[in-house]
Amino acid sequence: MWATGRIAQGEYIKFPHARQVFRIETDVEIKKRDGSSQHRHEIHFGVTSLSRSRADRARLLDLHRKHWSIENKLHWVRDVTFDEDRSQVRKGAAPQAMASLRNIALNLLRLAGTENIARATRHCARHPATTLRLMGIPTAA
Repeated sequence: MWATGRIAQGEYIKFPHARQVFRIETDVEIKKRDGSSQHRHEIHFGVTSLSRSRADRARLLDLHRKHWSIENKLHWVRDVTFDEDRSQVRKGAAPQAMASLRNIALNLLRLAGTENIARATRHCARHPATTLRLMGIPTAA
């Protein structure tokens, strides 16, 4: 199900520059390793400064999907695989530097064709020569 609503000047929503609100409903199937699956109904709400002439339903849906693509490919991997949320690096430029290093590691693994980042990270931890080769550093054979 899909719904959008236009916001006229001074209407009920109190977000500056808001032009549209939208709701996206999806049915999600999560397949488990044991072959079973779990079904879930999700409702996502959004607010945008884009007018209907700049973002119709199809455009809003595309933007929503792209947002979740980024969330799943980058932020979720950083949160889960690198356990970034529990990092105790908090002072000065260190948090930003660590985030950059994690992004570099993810990009190197993806450029190498890795699909399972967690497995590749464990492999690199056990095989330092592989890690050096990914970074373009020659190793003694």
